[in-house]
Amino acid sequence: MNPYVNLLGIVLIILLGIGYVWIKARTVGPKGHPAEPVEELLSINTLIQYVKSQLHELSRAQVNDWGISEEAWSRKLKSRAELRQALRGCTWGDRHDKRYVKSYIKDLLLNGCGMNDNTIGHYIPFDQRELLSAQDRFDIILYLYTQRYGDEALAMLIETYQLDEQKPSAGDHLSFHYEVTADDIEEVFYLEYRRLDFREKLDILAQRIYQQYKGFSVIDEIREQRIDGVSGGVNGVSVLDDEDLHSEYWAGADLINNMDADGDEDGRDISRCWDSVWIFYKGKSMRLSFLTFGNDAELKRVCQNIYKYNLPGQLSEANGYKVNEMKDGARVVVVRPPFAESWAFFLRKFDLKSVALEQLVQGENAKLPVQLLKFLMKGSRITAITGSQGSGKTTLLMALVKYIYPSYTLRVQEMSFELNLRKLYSTRNILTFRETEYISGQAGLDLQKKTDGTVNILGEVASDEVASWMIQMAQVASLFTLFTHHAKTFRDLIESLRNSLLKTGMFRDELVAEIQVITVIDFDIHLRRDMSGKRYIEKITECDRIGQGYRERVVLEYRNGEYVSVEPISRQMREEMAREMAQEDRIAFERFHDAYWREEIGA
Repeated sequence: MNPYVNLLGIVLIILLGIGYVWIKARTVGPKGHPAEPVEELLSINTLIQYVKSQLHELSRAQVNDWGISEEAWSRKLKSRAELRQALRGCTWGDRHDKRYVKSYIKDLLLNGCGMNDNTIGHYIPFDQRELLSAQDRFDIILYLYTQRYGDEALAMLIETYQLDEQKPSAGDHLSFHYEVTADDIEEVFYLEYRRLDFREKLDILAQRIYQQYKGFSVIDEIREQRIDGVSGGVNGVSVLDDEDLHSEYWAGADLINNMDADGDEDGRDISRCWDSVWIFYKGKSMRLSFLTFGNDAELKRVCQNIYKYNLPGQLSEANGYKVNEMKDGARVVVVRPPFAESWAFFLRKFDLKSVALEQLVQGENAKLPVQLLKFLMKGSRITAITGSQGSGKTTLLMALVKYIYPSYTLRVQEMSFELNLRKLYSTRNILTFRETEYISGQAGLDLQKKTDGTVNILGEVASDEVASWMIQMAQVASLFTLFTHHAKTFRDLIESLRNSLLKTGMFRDELVAEIQVITVIDFDIHLRRDMSGKRYIEKITECDRIGQGYRERVVLEYRNGEYVSVEPISRQMREEMAREMAQEDRIAFERFHDAYWREEIGA
């Protein structure tokens, strides 16, 4: 064979080899991660897989003790243990562990990947604003606001740009909803945007990696804000195949749902269950329609992790829901198929910083209900707090505890630890119980009789057994009782408790059962949340016992934006309250009652 041909072949092979090595050097950095990514590798998922493998190796691999001192070996061993703990704790909502894991992620991006200001734009195009997605823009805005306002960032963003205003529903100008759209975020972004330095870009990228690896996806940062709650998987359809999507039924549904105000189709696709992110803000349920979990698997991952604090047991097909709390005290409810039509979660937060009657009760003449509530507690009245979900029952109950005399011991029964009374009142004698897989709520209530409790608090009377035991407990086992209930009216409250006594077999006669209830209940504080999200005390009612029956004595009512006194508290009830009060409180109560119900003081 011609030697020149051989030589040419050898040269070509060498050139190809050099080219391959050059490309690899350009695209693969230390430890095999792309440093100058080519087009097909420009994915955050690539970074996630790299971070996941590196953190797994750092937290699981045995420490190599060859050639290092005992002190250095101990430091490495301690560092590995801390990382393993942080990787577990961050999934429970522990902020300290989250920061610890994110610091590792940033270190891997800088030192393992050689990330710099030139390469970071391959993953999130920070300097090409037109290429940023709605989620990118929101992440940048929320980051900038968090630098200024901390946990108030989202609230400040909503208030500044009035994002919680009502929007007319498609095709119905008389119907309204609350929604933050991609257009809203785009408008805010162009007003708020500024150039970010590399450190800020790295923070945002590290957070994106963290939330898709160990965090709670697109709600990870939202969850930590001072809002009332966040939920996901609560709208949209589940996974459908092509045949379902093109069926006559779904085609009709799509046509109906996608009509705009002019009756034309607006071109939107059917919303999927993973396109479902909602927040609860100041009593308003608002959809963040620009955010999505991306797919069913990501929504499922969040649901499977968000309830795991303190190992409450496994969510399974046989046990299709879990109620638990996170490390920060937020209550979380998770459901899954076949119990629910899709994976979904509901996270409710209770802002301990705002638990004060003066902050909770707003409106003209708000000092009237505030003072009355304080005297109900000092007067040791058995009090129900009623209202619909989201009306503020739990938060009000937390605030009322402050005005129970500190010498009284409190025993609390809840479905999950959400009242956080020992965080609010750390020097008080308070012990909370909750039902578990092996200990029923009834058993917990039975135990309370043996724990020297003066005041019993029930987070929620939600079952017939608990309702019947509450009636017995209020009669003999404690000085007084506080509880919440979902009754819509005072009459509904009495009838619901009466029916619970009948269902549990404690009584057979309806009248006798009702008498037992009305001899126990002293007052009902009924809360209301209107369509605008405003919360207020609709009325405070005394159960006025009359012979074998009762009368609803409305003591206070909310009318046209103002709290007004209606009927005076009955003389017998005032005397019973006064007997339980300290001398100075008794005098203050008499003056208070005379000031607002002077004309009917003889009632």
